[in-house]
Amino acid sequence: MERTFVLLSSPFLGPVAWAPVASALTARGYAVIVPSLPRDPLFSPQEVLRALENSIPSLGELVLVPHSNAGLYVPALVASRPVRATVFLDAVLPPENGRIPVAPAASIAMLQDRVGADGLLPLWSEWWPEEDVAALFPDPQTRRRVEADQRRVPWDYLTAEVDIPAGWATNQAGYVAFGATYADELREARNREWPVRVLDGHHLHMLWDPAGVASTLVEITAELKQRWAERALDSERISSSGQS
Repeated sequence: MERTFVLLSSPFLGPVAWAPVASALTARGYAVIVPSLPRDPLFSPQEVLRALENSIPSLGELVLVPHSNAGLYVPALVASRPVRATVFLDAVLPPENGRIPVAPAASIAMLQDRVGADGLLPLWSEWWPEEDVAALFPDPQTRRRVEADQRRVPWDYLTAEVDIPAGWATNQAGYVAFGATYADELREARNREWPVRVLDGHHLHMLWDPAGVASTLVEITAELKQRWAERALDSERISSSGQS
């Protein structure tokens, strides 16, 4: 059965940011799913997870590709859906078990005075200096499309924690970093002996080079598939020798 790429966008952004990579993968003959979250504010990680699960099939062989904050939801999705592999794309890398905050303490401190009267934060692209945000996009048209797809999130969501089911880290996984933003995560992926790649770019590099990102996803997925086949063969040999 062919594997399906499931491209997960951060709850702070939206699926439009994935459109160029989805098109590149589809053009190469791969099945692709890009889940959408409701436009209404989601007030808890549990609501985000339910929305993702409602968009992801319970049959097949899935390759999760979380970007940024979407990495938080990989462990629960591995537990509830037929996930064969995960390729983290400049994303949060959860611990092997326990809990993890939705946002780091530095982000919470930066945003605590910017909560609206409705309890919602500004749009994600308004969190940062204009020159930093402008550098994320290859052109003004792309920026307008992506920014129009953003959603405001509640302060309560930003300060919440996500439960991490134990055992998810035994699932096949790789990591792709866009520069050094997620240097700690990249280091941890290497410590776990995952296949890794570093693409020179900004946090939204998939908008700049969708064909290159798509090729990298296919390459890492093929490497993970080969590793799985080799481990399965090794296990079969061990089993056979033990019975002889």
